[in-house]
Amino acid sequence: MLIIILTILTIISGILHIIAKRHSTNFYIFKPLTMLFIILMAFQMPATANSTTYKYLIIIGLVFSLAGDIFLMLPTDHFIAGLLSFLIAHIFYIVAFILTGAKLVSALYAIPFLLYGIVLFSVLLPYLKEMKIPVAVYASILLLMSWTAFSRWMVSFPAKSLIAFIGSLSFMASDSILALDRFRNKMTYGQASLMITYFLAQWLIAFSIY
Repeated sequence: MLIIILTILTIISGILHIIAKRHSTNFYIFKPLTMLFIILMAFQMPATANSTTYKYLIIIGLVFSLAGDIFLMLPTDHFIAGLLSFLIAHIFYIVAFILTGAKLVSALYAIPFLLYGIVLFSVLLPYLKEMKIPVAVYASILLLMSWTAFSRWMVSFPAKSLIAFIGSLSFMASDSILALDRFRNKMTYGQASLMITYFLAQWLIAFSIY
């Protein structure tokens, strides 16, 4: 019941952030509050003796994501700090997926991830300037995170593994929107689509705790 309540609070808080004017009080309150609800939900997710490590690795990843959110929404530009926070979050997600069954499957399955990363980076490359290396490193870790989530699902096939993989795909969508909106050109409804896919990704990854 508490998980349902926290999910409802996550949706309400997320909507209030999305509709808030940028740099308004509501904008600064409801973004971290939405993540706090997701973190609280993760704490409430039941975990077996075999999945306790997974649970707390995911929670640590969520906490670093919250730190990244705070850096990215500050009035001054802390993009590198935010990028680093999310990179660390993805590393914790990767470790969680690997320790609970992710094994490398056929290299053919990696091709879609690589192609997507190459195409997106090629589109962004003329606009990145001094951010080429940081973005390339972050994108590589993000793709690896989704790849390990996919590998874990392919090996074990439980519903929770599929939920984590879908969450990783939503994270890829969110970060792609962020990169295109920041470096290439502002997108119509970019902020709304960015936050919807981002909050969904984090909720799904939290809900994958078993």
